[in-house]
Amino acid sequence: MNINGLKFCVIGGGIGGMAAALALRQLGGRVTLLEQAPELTEVGAGLQISANGMAVLRALGVAEDEPEAAQISGGTILRDYRKGRVISRVAAPAAGATYYYHRADLLELLHQAALRAGVDIRLGAGVANVCKQPGEAEIVLESGESLRAECAIAADGGRSVIRPILNGPEAPGFTHQAAWRATIPWNQREDLPRASLTMGPGRHVVTYPLRDQNLMNIVAIEERADWQKESWRCQGDPDDLRSRFADFGGPVRDVLSKIEEVHLWALFLRPVAQTWQNGRLALLGDAAHPTLPFMAQGACLALEDAWVLARAFQDHSGVARALAAYEEARRPRARQVVAAAGANARNFHLRGPMRLAAQTALMAIGPRLARRYDWIYDYDVTA
Repeated sequence: MNINGLKFCVIGGGIGGMAAALALRQLGGRVTLLEQAPELTEVGAGLQISANGMAVLRALGVAEDEPEAAQISGGTILRDYRKGRVISRVAAPAAGATYYYHRADLLELLHQAALRAGVDIRLGAGVANVCKQPGEAEIVLESGESLRAECAIAADGGRSVIRPILNGPEAPGFTHQAAWRATIPWNQREDLPRASLTMGPGRHVVTYPLRDQNLMNIVAIEERADWQKESWRCQGDPDDLRSRFADFGGPVRDVLSKIEEVHLWALFLRPVAQTWQNGRLALLGDAAHPTLPFMAQGACLALEDAWVLARAFQDHSGVARALAAYEEARRPRARQVVAAAGANARNFHLRGPMRLAAQTALMAIGPRLARRYDWIYDYDVTA
């Protein structure tokens, strides 16, 4: 289908929303992107973009073969929590390198590319409702203003206000896990930077460098039931974080000691949406398939969604057929990756004899561990 002149409205200015707006605009669509925030800002945080996500960034023209804005990964070191003993080293995936991006840097790359392509980006534009009308979607803003488009795309995150329009009210399930996130200045350079995954009973810490190894990104996950606020921006207490991980030794202890500001959020999970689209409105990214952060695939899945959505309009006649093809193509993949992330949540936090048995197995198969996930990393939606 030729989408030249077709009107699209993308709701949400995160990674997935920006990528979708850019992809649709590159095919000739007239795209308006609505972001509720008055400015595009991100809490300091890192993203791991593996080969499947990098394929989309390169196809969109956002990333070069060796992107300057990202830190290339040399793999992952698995450590035991007590003294930081190395359990195993996992090589980079065979499909290609993973890159570590600061979230704000990647969002800005997509933002600037979208502006150059001619996407109309409106900030401070919160959406209250989307109504399916004959031949179009009506997007009602919180201000009372309404917009019309042939197709609306909801990329407004895991707490999407648009998702209930298609799926009804849903109560998210608390996973009994909370996550701490921080970045710190860093000056210990390595020739081959790698992520470090330090695992303990009921807890783990992931660290990896950002911005040419001048920052260290830290994500610490713990099982707990006393923190149940579903927000990314809750201020945490660095001393409280250190006390909860006081028995973690080795390199991660030094990293945690340097944290001066940290954010804390409870991990809630909604299932992969039963309904992704209605012929005029479609969900994308976390709005369709929120995932736990234990496969580092949230941003990558959103990038895949964006590419597949745009190509569905190129390959199918009519908005309804294109959206149906998009949903059919993406739902099985999303379910598989979300399930893999859920399994890792259990594997990272083993206790007692099970933990020791798992470490023994990792010592033997660790160098080949990445092959278990080849089906994730070598999946190239642009091929």
